[in-house]
Formats: sequence, C-alpha cells, structure tokens
Amino acid sequence: MYETVELERRGASAIIRLNRPEALNAWNTALGTDLLAAVRAAAEDDEVRAVCVTGKGRAFSSGADLKDLTSRELTPEGHVDVHKTLTTVYHPILTGLRTMPKPVVAAINGPAVGIGCSLALSCDLLIAAESAYLLLGFVNIGLVPDGGSLALISARAGAGRAAQMALLGERVSASEALRWGLVNEVMPDREFIDHVHNRLDALAAGPTKSYAGSKRQLNRWLYEDLEEQLELEARIQQEMAASGDFLEGVSAFVQKRPPNFRGV
Repeated sequence: MYETVELERRGASAIIRLNRPEALNAWNTALGTDLLAAVRAAAEDDEVRAVCVTGKGRAFSSGADLKDLTSRELTPEGHVDVHKTLTTVYHPILTGLRTMPKPVVAAINGPAVGIGCSLALSCDLLIAAESAYLLLGFVNIGLVPDGGSLALISARAGAGRAAQMALLGERVSASEALRWGLVNEVMPDREFIDHVHNRLDALAAGPTKSYAGSKRQLNRWLYEDLEEQLELEARIQQEMAASGDFLEGVSAFVQKRPPNFRGV
C-alpha cells in the first residue's frame, strides 16, 4: 500500500515500519505522506489493539532528509516552506500517536535523530536497542528543535535535559537515555526484537479502554498545550529557514565540512 512505510499486522497489533533503509529512514515527502496514512489507518482499525513504530534496517530514523529540501514548496520570500510541512504532515502524525486510543510502542532499533527522535518520544512506551541513540541535531545546521521534541523531552526528563539536547546537539546513548527517563527499557541488540514482540503481544491482549483512559489522563496533565507548542515551533523554524546560518549549515552538511556560523 505504501512506498516508504510498511504496515504489518501481528495478531491484534500493527507494526508501522519506516522503510527507507538506504537513507537511514530519513523523512522525505513520500515518507511523511505514507506515515501519516499508516498512523491514521492503525488508529481507525478497531481490530488493532496495540501499535508499534520502528525502522527498517540499522536506523529508527535519521530525521528530515536534507536532500529533499530542493523539492519543497517555497514561501513568497523564496525560503523553504517548513511551516507548511510541519503543520500539515509532521504534526498530525505526532498528535495522532499521542491521541490514538490504544498503546503505542516505539521500538528504537537504531539512531533516532531530529524528527525521528520526536516520533519515538510521541509514543507511549519506548524500548531501545543497546546500540541505539537519540539526537537533536538541529543546532548543527542552524535550526531549532521541532516536532514537539522539547516539550516531549521536558515531560520525560526535565527542562535541563531538553536544553542540553537542544543547545549541544550531542548524542544521548540508549543507556544514558534510560538513566534520564527518556526511554523505558534498553535491551541487548540480539534480544531486542523478541522483547518488543512480547511487549506488543501483551499490550494487544490487555484492557484497551483502560490504556486509552490512561493516555487521556497523561495527555491532559503533560501535553494539554502540545498543539500550541507545535505551532510556535513551526513559526520559529520558518524564521530559522530564512537565516544565513541555516543556508551555511545545510551547505556544510552537503559538503561534509564544519559549518561557519555567523549568527545571522
């Protein structure tokens, strides 16, 4: 059904698998469209009682595909229209997972970077392979975190950890993420898939309405202002997309050299 995502049924559960392994499951236009459709399909299927989100290959997701930027729409001022992509595609995916009336497990099989990190954090339970890591690399190309990442990290690990990830742009290993409270479990790579499947099967056999009620309580307490935060992020990110530092950051990334940021 999808070009860049697999939607697999496993008994009473569904596995949504990002399927661009050659690009480390980076988000391009097609993946965003496919993933939104898959999330909605899983949410609307009453026979699906638990959902898993994971990546194919050696990465969960390496974030937005910078090589895809040239195909994005432009604002009247000639800048990449990141606001439209965030508000029409990314945000409905993330809020769709948070409000889905069934438990969602993030099976972090490898690096979860940028919007990939937000995707994982939008899930209810996060299980990471020992070799996986989380990273907000936005600052490294002159952007700011988006996808609700700072709100999601703050809710799990506190504002100090959120600031550290946003401002330093450094990897957080799976073991460190467990200590911080960002993930719920870390498993040896060789045991990871079996453990995820066992968790998913148990959730699918559990009291779905109870899970949904717990999610409503958590969303009310922790994420009541998430949609407003997402809109603020999109506006600020659009400002960053018009900056000289962003152009320099992307150029440096493509040319595989250190960026020379000037603060403009």
